[in-house]
Formats: sequence, C-alpha cells, structure tokens
Amino acid sequence: MRSMSRGLVSFCLSAALLSTVMPDRGGSVAFAHEGHDHPPRKVESAEHYKPTPLPDRIVLTWTGDPTTTQAVSWRTSTEVKKAMAEIAVAEAGPSFAKNGKSVEAVTQPLKTDINEAHFHTVEFKGLTPATRYAYRVGDGVNWSEWFQFSTASSAPEAFSFVYFGDAQNDIRSMWSRVIREAYRDAPKAKFLLHAGDLINRAESDAEWGEWFGAGHWLNAMVPSVAVPGNHEQAKSESGERRLSHHWRPQFAFPTNGPKGLEEACYTMTYQNMRIIALDSNRELAVQRDWLDKVLAENQSEWVVCTFHHPVYSTGKDRDNKELRETWKPVFDKYKVDLVLQGHDHTYGRTGLDTPLITTGNVPAGVSRVDGKTGTVYVVSVSGPKMYDLQKQPVMRRTAEDTQLYQIISIDGPTLRYEARTAVGELYDAFTLKKTGRGQVNEMIEQVPTSPERHRAESSTGS
Repeated sequence: MRSMSRGLVSFCLSAALLSTVMPDRGGSVAFAHEGHDHPPRKVESAEHYKPTPLPDRIVLTWTGDPTTTQAVSWRTSTEVKKAMAEIAVAEAGPSFAKNGKSVEAVTQPLKTDINEAHFHTVEFKGLTPATRYAYRVGDGVNWSEWFQFSTASSAPEAFSFVYFGDAQNDIRSMWSRVIREAYRDAPKAKFLLHAGDLINRAESDAEWGEWFGAGHWLNAMVPSVAVPGNHEQAKSESGERRLSHHWRPQFAFPTNGPKGLEEACYTMTYQNMRIIALDSNRELAVQRDWLDKVLAENQSEWVVCTFHHPVYSTGKDRDNKELRETWKPVFDKYKVDLVLQGHDHTYGRTGLDTPLITTGNVPAGVSRVDGKTGTVYVVSVSGPKMYDLQKQPVMRRTAEDTQLYQIISIDGPTLRYEARTAVGELYDAFTLKKTGRGQVNEMIEQVPTSPERHRAESSTGS
C-alpha cells in the first residue's frame, strides 16, 4: 500500500511538471508558467536607497584626537527622532555588551533629491589609547550590529593607511572591487583617505548610497578621512558653487580650519604624522595662510597633505596654475613629505627633485636646492572613469586606464609607499627615510620592472 502511494505521488508530480513545460521552436524545453515571460522589474533609486528606522551608511571619522576619541555617523528614516550609540571595551566573549555605555547622538535632517532622512552623529570621548572597542548605533529598539575599532597608540607604533583617488562613477558596480581589494591587502589599515570626487553628482543621494554601499561594513570599522572634490560642489540659488548638502551631515571631520571651510579644510595628527586636508575648490589664499601657520607650529615627524586638484596635472591639457603658485611655495618652505591628490583620472608620481620654481605645468626656468625640494606629489584614480595622460618630466611613474589604490606605511623615521592595481598587482613603490628635522628625506626608488600602462593610441578624455 505504501509503495503504491509513492508511485501515485511520483506520477502526479511528473504530470504536473510536464504540464508546465513545452518544447520551443528549436526543440528544447521551455517553461511556460504564466508571468515568467515578463522582464524583471527595475528597482528604482528612490526604492533602493529609501531610509528606514534601521541604521545604515555607518561611517567612522574623527573630529578630535584619534588616541582618545572616535566619531561615528549614520542615517535613518525621519521616524527616528532620538538616536544613540553604545560603546564598550571589546572582549573575547559576548559579555562585553553588559558594560555598554550609551551616548546620545546629534541629529540633523536632510532633504535629498529622492528622500528625506535623519543623519546622526556621536563622538566617543575619554577613550583609552591603543584599545579595541565595540559599538553599535540605533534608537534603543532598532540597532545595528556591533562593530569594532581601535584607538591610536599614544606611543610610537608602526601603522598604515590606504589612499584612493577619485571613485566618482559606476561606484557600486566598478569601484566596490577596488576598496575591497585594498582591504584584502591592508586589513589592519588605520584609516582610509579619499582625495575628493567620491561621487559624480554632488546632490545625488543614490550616488552617495552607492559610495556607502561599496565600503559597507568596512566604513564602520576603519575610519575615513576625506576632502571634497569639484564633484562634491553644487550650485547655490545665487549660481555660486557650494559644498554638497550631504557632506557635513554624513561626515564628522575637525572644524579647526578657516572660517567658512569647516570640515572641508582641517588638520589632525595620527601618531607621528600630521594630516592636512585642504579644499582646492575655493579660498586658496585663505587656506595658504592657514597652512603656513599649521606647518610653522607642527611638531609631527611626518606631514601628509591631501586635496583634490593636482599641483602637477597628469590629465591632458590640464593645469592648476593658481593652486600651484599659491600653495607650492608653502610645501617647499616646510619640506612637506607627501601630497596626495586626484582629479585627473590617470596616475603620476614625482620624485624629490620637483622644481622649486615653475612657470607652468611643465617646469621651466628650474631653480633647485641640492636638486631636491623634499616633497613627493601623487595623482591617482580608483574609479573606472579614465582620461588621457599628459606625461610630465617630473613624473617617475605614470599610468592610463588603470584603477589603483595606495598603501602607505609609516614606522618611525621610515615611510613605505605602494601603489597597487585593482587586481592587487604592485605598480609603483618607494621608501622615504628621515635624515633630520627640516632636512630633505632620503628616497629609495622601488619601481617594479613591469612596463608602464599606457594607451597604444590616446583618445580625448572627458
């Protein structure tokens, strides 16, 4: 009786399956379920990036000392009126959560092109240096998962960070692989540095959603340091260019720059490195005077400056003459170690012998002191948008049509730089060694033997 039942069930299932298929014109079998011949529905941006009560776009940044503070920002729907974060010293077991301390968030609304949302920021203060912490964000009912971060050490300790040129276009589909490959190579990096043009349209919430989605949980565990590019600029009602309305709600950076440039021009120290972030879109002379003051008072062993528009352009028919004439004399004066830039969607890197005096993008009337200025300038690109290369005599290594990320490691008086392609291949490298305070560094070139990546025939970039 039991075997007959099995046979009947098998027969019925087979009959049902056969009734749902039929041969196509070529003789192969095709399913004929009603509704399956319709194309898939496209998920529109307003639906895809709709905020909910659950926290998303979680990102770590700093507004204060990385040894004792940590900022975190996130987004929710406007239903969440009051938000908070919980933090505890991380432990090997799950009981750490019982010791969580609650910190109330500062909340601000943002109306975007496709939605309205609340952005929340918490600054954790009074932390212990060189300590691993766990935290989560939410509203007391709806929480994120627990994430972890480590405070900077107050004692000398080797560290590394990752630098990205423009992400900008096709971020979800084409840039996500770059930030994730960088994490594979540098999983212990202390922060991620973005040299502007994180997105293409300043006020596109969908593009910002792509950027946060590409980094996803990595943004919540490794702090970001970023400067605005020209694509983070939008037009005001008066027609003037202004910083994106998204910038300040979603990132918490220091407000110690010139008035009116808060969180776009700022400085901070990470162990023995001074980071100086500049906004190359506006107020160049104001920032020059501020930069001179910051460098005159600097006590850090290493100085890294970052901004968007290059001192020496690598993009064809591009030149930022006003920027170079305004800021480069200050870099020369204080022998800034490293300048990290974007904008030109190609790769180029100088040595230490860039000219002290230039009249154009290509050096002319060169005057040097011992043949060296002390500063290495880098232009790089991490996203898929590519331009034609304009080779410069000062460039030691260049590339076209290549997505890259850079890993920079500092160990006391030694800085190691590596540029890697989107598939992890070493493309460029050098080491800087300190020779004395105020002196030009020793530079050891470590360029791989692989040929430079250049187009066989260049076409005009856009």
